[in-house]
Amino acid sequence: MTERELPALTRAEQELVDRYLRIVDLVARLNPARDSGHFDVRGCVLAAQALAAEAKAIGVTAETMLERGEDELHVATLARAMRALDGERRIARLRLPPN
Repeated sequence: MTERELPALTRAEQELVDRYLRIVDLVARLNPARDSGHFDVRGCVLAAQALAAEAKAIGVTAETMLERGEDELHVATLARAMRALDGERRIARLRLPPN
């Protein structure tokens, strides 16, 4: 399996990864120092509202996993899934741009 192939995940693991990356995307939209050259205040408000909803949803996902007995996750597998879903590029948007 290459690093870009999505590994086999349970439905809950897949939802956890998807929601985590959505949260990363929303936090990137909140980053006032991102490399886009301008900061969209209206977009910031919308991203903050969506972030609250996604945070609640990821909590529900985690609760569902616990109810099913999924209390140990394979970190390496989840990391491979995030890389396959372009997680490294998405997470890089959270950093400060170079001087």
